[in-house]
Amino acid sequence: MMIIVTGAMSFVRGKGFAIAAFITAMALSSFQNLPEPKATLVGGWTSDSGDERTTRIFTERYFSRAIFNHKTNDFIGTAGGTWSLQGGTLVEFYEFHTLNPELVGKEERFPVEVGDDSFSVGSGAEKIKVTRVDDGTPGKLAGAWLITGRYRNGEMHRMTPGARKTMKILSGTYFQWIAYNTETKEFSGTGGGTYTTEDGKYTEHIEFFSRDKARVGARLGFDFTLDDGGWRHKGLSSRGDPIDELWTRREVLDGM
Repeated sequence: MMIIVTGAMSFVRGKGFAIAAFITAMALSSFQNLPEPKATLVGGWTSDSGDERTTRIFTERYFSRAIFNHKTNDFIGTAGGTWSLQGGTLVEFYEFHTLNPELVGKEERFPVEVGDDSFSVGSGAEKIKVTRVDDGTPGKLAGAWLITGRYRNGEMHRMTPGARKTMKILSGTYFQWIAYNTETKEFSGTGGGTYTTEDGKYTEHIEFFSRDKARVGARLGFDFTLDDGGWRHKGLSSRGDPIDELWTRREVLDGM
């Protein structure tokens, strides 16, 4: 009888091979059934520096970040566009940037380390730790959207996004809308916070608003429906004006 020793495993030829093969198969099966790691930026994130809070939203392709004072409710700035990970580098291409408009149409690169529940960006004294809020769930509306129509008297008036855009970007629990122009680098306004979608109701809780900080803390409820890639958004604005809008996923528009 010959004993074969491989690492810490010993087995006998003949039946031993079958037993070893079974054990190996079971081990591989166990590894295959392990959950996928969450080492991705997709989702909602937050970080604080004193009274300043930065929220970040990443979809598969698009991102936004907003900075505001969560004690005084003052809006500080926002930036966003498209992003990618290239090894240990986060590449951000800007469609809007209120703190430095000259970066619109350009990219920045940052060293990044991504974990399950946090990531760090930058290096040295400028290195920032960012904490995960959600991984893109449970939001039914998670993704990037552009406004493509408004209903007036029951009739749809279509809009074709060009250089001038109104985008709404959502993670599983965070949202932000931004109005901007990629050609003129003009910024028209933004607002955001947290949201829920339950029983056909989309509800926003405003945490920052660039045009009027008095609206921070407001809770706004809307009816919403999803149909053929479109999101119909109906209710009253923060000023009490009726709105009835159609939004389309950017992936759908970019693929046209």
